[in-house]
Amino acid sequence: MTDASNPLDKAALLEAYRQMKTIREFEERLHIEFAKGDIPGFVHLYAGEEASAVGILSHLNDRDRIASTHRGHGHCIAKGVDVHEMMAEIYGKATGACRGKGGSMHIADLSKGMMGANGILGAGAPLICGAGLAAKLRGDGGVGITFFGDGAANQGMVLESMNLAAVWNLPVVFVCENNGYAEATSRDYGTAVKSYVDRAAGFGMPGVVVDGTDFFAVHEVAGELIRRAREGGGPSLLECETVRFFGHFEGDAQTYKAKGENEYNRANRDCLKIFRAKTTQAGTLRESELDAIDAEVARLIDDSVASAKAAPQPSPKDLMADVYVSY
Repeated sequence: MTDASNPLDKAALLEAYRQMKTIREFEERLHIEFAKGDIPGFVHLYAGEEASAVGILSHLNDRDRIASTHRGHGHCIAKGVDVHEMMAEIYGKATGACRGKGGSMHIADLSKGMMGANGILGAGAPLICGAGLAAKLRGDGGVGITFFGDGAANQGMVLESMNLAAVWNLPVVFVCENNGYAEATSRDYGTAVKSYVDRAAGFGMPGVVVDGTDFFAVHEVAGELIRRAREGGGPSLLECETVRFFGHFEGDAQTYKAKGENEYNRANRDCLKIFRAKTTQAGTLRESELDAIDAEVARLIDDSVASAKAAPQPSPKDLMADVYVSY
């Protein structure tokens, strides 16, 4: 992971691309596998939003905490959660990150600072205030990042958490991943303000809007906000204007989208294509280097699916394990 104070060198750029490509291939493969009927529960895919997760979380380390959403696979991968354990968790297997109990919407790995994906809209905001308060009391420079969508931005707990973070001056960054739709409701129809950063001003914190399809723009702005939080400057809000290539959930017919919208976004607003173009045209990276990563990631995803399918189911005795904490 990179440090906010250092520029991106070649190794960091290759790692950023690897993470974004891993997220993309993970989600594209899940789209195929879910249709076969072997995956239990709901699946909400993050494809299209990779630059947001990687651009922000590349500034963090394991002591920093994040709280995710129901669309959390990208956040997990960008925070360092093992891909094999993630795939096994989605298949509900005993080798999963949560031993098959959480599934797609509740993957967590506290050792990586990943407090969990969450099926409740906006529920990560109060959780990250707790993580921010703990970091502040410890004085270890840790920060907390909470992600939520444009729909969840209208939840009361998000606004209450922003107020709390401001009152307590917590080292927290609120990230609104605005993909234009709250499930099937257009952002323009369901939200009164033109930008979510208008709300940040109401709580006395800075807010910034960034092109969420541009990794470099996200990385630069996120680095400044995270540095500010580490140094005691308090909370802030980052709105990433992005797109999702698939529906709200697998099986969503997406009748609320304009004809050709997905095709246009794939052709013109694909964060991986934008990253490739910028780095190769500048001569920083070569196409062959990126192609090699593509091949490595494809093998990783193939292996994770095969391993997940072959893994054992949880046993009946696992039902009550890890449910209660013993002090």
